[in-house]
Amino acid sequence: MTFDLSSQGMKTTAAAWVAFLGIAGVLCAPPAHVVDEVKARLRARYHSADFSKSEHWGANMTTPELIEAFGYPVEIHHVTTEDGYILEMHRIPHGLSGPSENRPVAFLEHCLLCSSADYIMNLPEKALAYKLADAGYDVWLSNMRGNTYSRNHVELDPEDISFWQFSWDELAYYDVPASIDYVLGMTGAEAVYYAGWSMGTTVFWAMMSEKPEYNEKVRAMAAMAPVAFMNNAEGPIMALAPYSDDLDFMATLLGVGEFLPSSDLLDHFVETYCDSEAVTAEVCYNFLFLLAGPDPDEIPKDFLPIILAHTPAGASVHTVNHYAQLVMSGVFGKYDYGLIGNLNHYGQNTPPLFNLSRVTAPVGLFWGSTDWLADPTDVARLAEGLPNLALNHKVDKEEFNHLDFGWGIHADELVYRHILDFFANY
Repeated sequence: MTFDLSSQGMKTTAAAWVAFLGIAGVLCAPPAHVVDEVKARLRARYHSADFSKSEHWGANMTTPELIEAFGYPVEIHHVTTEDGYILEMHRIPHGLSGPSENRPVAFLEHCLLCSSADYIMNLPEKALAYKLADAGYDVWLSNMRGNTYSRNHVELDPEDISFWQFSWDELAYYDVPASIDYVLGMTGAEAVYYAGWSMGTTVFWAMMSEKPEYNEKVRAMAAMAPVAFMNNAEGPIMALAPYSDDLDFMATLLGVGEFLPSSDLLDHFVETYCDSEAVTAEVCYNFLFLLAGPDPDEIPKDFLPIILAHTPAGASVHTVNHYAQLVMSGVFGKYDYGLIGNLNHYGQNTPPLFNLSRVTAPVGLFWGSTDWLADPTDVARLAEGLPNLALNHKVDKEEFNHLDFGWGIHADELVYRHILDFFANY
C-alpha cells in the first residue's frame, strides 16, 4: 500500500487521518482497567507474558542505557522547577576520546512528544548528541515536563489531570530556564550552546521574550525545523486545527490531560506493524510522511522500530492544542484560554504576543523545503523578526521534512556538520 507522496494527493490523504487523530487526542489515556483488559487479551493471543518487549536491540532501553551501550559515559541529573515539576536530564560529559578540561557546554532541547532519546536515535557517527560529545562538547539532553522521563512533581500525580494543566508556555517560562541554570551551576560555564528541534525552538523564542536576561546565558542557538508562526502549516494539523479547542475541552471534561504517552500497547503496535520486514511497514512510513511532509529517502527503516519505541514520549493536551492555536491565529502568542480564561490569566481579552525582538543571542536557522510543520514561508517570517540572525541555512536537499532533522539518515552531513561549524564561530 502506498500513497501519492509528491503533491496534492498526499495532502488530501492526510485529511482522512483527522478523525483518527482527534479521537486519539481524547482517548489517549484510557482508564487503567481498560488497558489491563486489552493487555490480557493480547497476551492470550500471542501466548506471551511480556508481549510488549521488542525484539529490536535498543527498543527496551532507556536513553542512559542506549548511551552507555555505545561506550559513552552518561550521567542522570534531576532539577526541580519553580512550580514543582521534577525534570530529568541526561549528560554525556565527553566523547570516546576521553575527558578533558574546560569543555564547552551543549544544551539540546527536544521536540513535541519527544525526549532526550531523539538526539541519539542513530549510530554515534550520525546522531547529534554523540557528534557533539566527540567534537569536544559536554552534552546535556533535556526532558521537559510530561514526557517519559519528567513525569514527577513535588505534590501532583500524573494520574491526576491537575498535573497536565500546562502548555508550552510553562515549558518556556519554567523548564528551560531551570534546566539551563542547573547546567551552568554544575559545569561552571558562563553560557551554553543551545540546539533545539521544533518545539525545542518554540520554547527558546518564548523564553527569551519573557526572560531576555537568558540571552547572556546562550553563546549561540541552532534552530532545527524552527517553529514560531504556523500560518502555512499543512497536513493533518491544519485540518484538525479548527476543532482543537473543542477537543481540548472534551478531553478536560473526560479528565484526560495527557496526549500520546509512551505505552506498552503503542510499543506492541510499532513492533508488529512498523518493522522493516512487516508487510505493513510502508503504511507506517507513509503515515509519518502524512504528519511531517514527504521525504522517502531519509527515513531510517532499520532504526524506526527503536525510534518509535521511544517516541511519542507524551505531552499535555494543552501543549498540542497550543500549536493548533498558532495555525488558527496566525500570530506567535501565548496559550488562548478563551475570553474568560484570558481575562483571568492575562487581564485582557486575547493572549499576549511574544516579542521576537528580545531574542538577541546569535541564532542559526536550519530548515527543509518539504517541512509541512515549519513551512519555509513561516520560517522566513520568523527570520525577519530575529534581530541577531547569524545564519539562515536551507538544507541542501530537494526533499527534507520535519522529522529528518532528528532521524534522517543523512542529517549528519546535511545539518549537524553545519551546526558544528556554526557553533565554532562563537
